[in-house]
Amino acid sequence: MRNHLLRFALVLLALSKASDAGLSAQSLPEHDLRATKPKTLNTLRTFPNVTSKSAWQARAKEIRDHVLVSCGLWPMPEKTPLNAQVFGKVLRDGYSIEKVALQTYPGFYLAGNLYRPIGKGNGPFPAILNPHGHWSNGRMADEENGSIAARCINFARQGMIAFSYDMVGYNDTIQVKHNFASNPTNLLWNISLMGLQTWNSIRALDFLASLPDADKSRLACTGESGGGTQTFMLGAIDDRLTVQAPIVMVSHSMQGGCLCENAPGLRVEYSNMEIAAVPAPRPQLLVAASGDWTKDTPAVEGPAIERVYRLFDRADRFRHVRFDFPHNYNRTSREAVYEWFGRWLLRHPEPASLKEIAYQKEPDQELRVWPDGKLPDDALDETSLIKSLIKSSQAQLETIKPTNARSQKQYHELMWPAWRHTLQAEIPERSLVVEAGQAKKIAGRTVTEFSLGRAGKGDRLSALMINPSNDSHRLFVVLAHPKGKAGYLDSAGEPIGLAKRFLDRGQSILLADLFQTGGLANADIEKDRKPFANYFSTYNRTDLQERVQDLITAAAFAKTHSKGRRVVLCGAGRAGLWSLLAAPAVDAVVADCDSLDMADDQALLAHDLFVPGIRKIGAFEGVLALAAPRSVLLHNTGSKFLTPSLPDLYQRLDASQQFRREPAVLSDDAIADWVGQLGFR
Repeated sequence: MRNHLLRFALVLLALSKASDAGLSAQSLPEHDLRATKPKTLNTLRTFPNVTSKSAWQARAKEIRDHVLVSCGLWPMPEKTPLNAQVFGKVLRDGYSIEKVALQTYPGFYLAGNLYRPIGKGNGPFPAILNPHGHWSNGRMADEENGSIAARCINFARQGMIAFSYDMVGYNDTIQVKHNFASNPTNLLWNISLMGLQTWNSIRALDFLASLPDADKSRLACTGESGGGTQTFMLGAIDDRLTVQAPIVMVSHSMQGGCLCENAPGLRVEYSNMEIAAVPAPRPQLLVAASGDWTKDTPAVEGPAIERVYRLFDRADRFRHVRFDFPHNYNRTSREAVYEWFGRWLLRHPEPASLKEIAYQKEPDQELRVWPDGKLPDDALDETSLIKSLIKSSQAQLETIKPTNARSQKQYHELMWPAWRHTLQAEIPERSLVVEAGQAKKIAGRTVTEFSLGRAGKGDRLSALMINPSNDSHRLFVVLAHPKGKAGYLDSAGEPIGLAKRFLDRGQSILLADLFQTGGLANADIEKDRKPFANYFSTYNRTDLQERVQDLITAAAFAKTHSKGRRVVLCGAGRAGLWSLLAAPAVDAVVADCDSLDMADDQALLAHDLFVPGIRKIGAFEGVLALAAPRSVLLHNTGSKFLTPSLPDLYQRLDASQQFRREPAVLSDDAIADWVGQLGFR
């Protein structure tokens, strides 16, 4: 018989050595720091201390993947034909203007204006995307504080192609409004206004790159305010951009005050500063203003991003400037961009000489693609567009659904990042932190109280490990309950129910109070956690995401502590559904499915089940396909918790005995017997 106290002490000793056990030498906070006021778009953010190029490149890839998942673009949608219409050309002094209509999705039209150089030869020319900010007049704005026409005309006169295009709901792009997809049910598919606009920018770049007179090696993007958000979002996910200049938007404070700047899950871990730094070492200019939220750029945002460029020994490719104006993209700011683009796109011998030349904007009606407001007959309304997007995602999931060992491996490679970023989850490797508590012998069992968490994450779980007198069993069971540890203990602290069954069969168990359960429950904190208000899920994990992470953290400890043992995650009641979403991180899972109706969106919007993007990854069936062929027991499924493809997948993986589905609630003895008979490959 092993000495459990000795084993646990040895594991804790590893903390001081940062050993191979995967434990961090950092300490836990005194209390769970997640139990605080939720973060908002105005919560001050800091830039991480990244000390090597390789570390930043790894983080940049995580950010890039995360942006795509948050915007509903993972897996990437099919790039259907743009069916570009370019017409209505007018000639002016040194430039021409044309009207453009693109289908970024079938039946969804993006409109804009294309400005081309005249008298500069036949090209190929650099080409610049020009998304606009929240001007009341959209891409037609022509004011002292900002003019889209001014920069596009001057870019063209300098020898560059410029394409200005609408925000959703502005000018000609009006088949849906600027509050597109604001119904919470759309969050289940990661369908959002920000996702739509990000996709529009990708397709607009496709359009520019397709022009015969455009130089595909010299593509750029610049926009102000909300257009600045579109600029750095595109730069983070599309390597085709050679240069970018986000104007008055990259800030450590205000992160974006509109639906078009707040995708679900986007800024839980990352801020606009980090997203803007992802393209390093590609040339980038930040323009800030003393009269808005970018006022601290010289002291905060600029130096932080510059440090990333220095890791690449390319500090010359990054510049930040601040001018004493209110929120703007005025002439002074534009001329800073002319100089930067002149240097990197035109390779101008004296880029500082590129000043703005007097211009004359065309009348709004002359720039409109559909001046009468009549869109093409096949233009979808919001309801039809959302249905089309959901249908496309469903077809995509069906296409990638694994059917054998080979396709299951391909599915895993594609959907593992989607699962991690959707659940906002990590597998603690060297970040696991354990804080020892009291250990005692009770009725021949070893009972150890301790706390768990991850280095630098602020989480602290209260946990209890109970080892039977005979600990020779090969399994370690993590038990989850909506009431936390108390769900498996009587008033005297004695194990009951499943906990007792497993211990009687010689299996070690771990009980924990997950986020906002058991001893961690805090009604005052819960009142502030409103998942569908104030862009909550853009900046905070939902209750379910926190609990899934806690289960993964507990399982990581069980794996580390019980070297050589298999970890089984067993959830009762609603905790069974939480456990299912953690299945890819354990060896086996037993889940009470609570007779959930998988087709009911409202059920998935419940406070304890809401995860943005859950349907985009195939919901519970998609996660279990990712976990296959791990052993899975589903019970209390009722008639509507559907997993139709899983039995066939397990059969094709030669693992039929590893999957079991029972419509009724199984007894504790039946569950413990099933776990006891598990065979692992």
